[in-house]
Amino acid sequence: MEKDLTLVIMAAGMGSRFGGLKQIEPLGPNKEFIIDYSIYDAKKAGFNKVVFIIKEENYEIFKETIGKRVEPHIKTEYVFQTNKFLKEEYQNLLKDRVKPLGTAHAILCAKEKVDGPFAVINADDFYGRDAYEKAKSYLYNFKEKEYGIVAYRLGNTLTPNGSAKRGVCEVDENNNLIQLTESKVILKNDEAEVEPLDGSPIFLTSKNTIACMNFLLFDLSIFDLIEKKLDIFLEENKNDLNTCEFLIPEVLNDYVKQEKGKVYIIETSAVWYGVTYKEDKEMVVEALKKLTDENIYPQNLWKL
Repeated sequence: MEKDLTLVIMAAGMGSRFGGLKQIEPLGPNKEFIIDYSIYDAKKAGFNKVVFIIKEENYEIFKETIGKRVEPHIKTEYVFQTNKFLKEEYQNLLKDRVKPLGTAHAILCAKEKVDGPFAVINADDFYGRDAYEKAKSYLYNFKEKEYGIVAYRLGNTLTPNGSAKRGVCEVDENNNLIQLTESKVILKNDEAEVEPLDGSPIFLTSKNTIACMNFLLFDLSIFDLIEKKLDIFLEENKNDLNTCEFLIPEVLNDYVKQEKGKVYIIETSAVWYGVTYKEDKEMVVEALKKLTDENIYPQNLWKL
């Protein structure tokens, strides 16, 4: 049986800086959400299944808004980002935590719904058609022990309205990842000021530096890798489990540094858009209208 080409969408984030559930904020000319464009582009590229990772308490509103739009057009599954599969000791320590545990934990929650190489994206990021075409091509020709990141230039992912979390990439001459640093980044004139979340010193870098926007390409081996790292993470952070985050860059950095495999950087020509702050909304609305006026997208996205 032919396996699904799956798009896993991390949608359990709360959108705290934006002020609500960004995933269901209408931004397109006919009240489309950013996530509508992501699924539309993925389907055009050849993906035939989507797995939403959401918070259990958001299931009904998510299914009634996004689910009912896309379910007629693509195979759709839902999983909850939950701590139920963790050891009881850690479940007890996490019982008062409000925010999801982090991106690596989110991906692990999709394990039972994926049956082959797959892509992971954020729910509230617009990645562009070319990004999905590049992802499809990479997944169709997936090499063992070589994960992928569809990447952008850092300066093209930042907002003038404040700082944003970005994965700042150090890359070798063969486009292989050396280090992925989850950071708070803000524009400073013609450069970007990078404040690593691990407490390392702040530094300036070029706006042309490669940025990871969580458009990630994996095979099933990533789940074992995350599970092993999760056990270590929980033990190391057992006194701080209400605030710490188990992030996918930590898993990928270990993978590269321990020479278990490679992470290949695939740069896309697509333009990234996103809403970090309410002030970003107008720019994204205008961009999506322009893409629709240029017939990149139809006026009614899901009237196929």
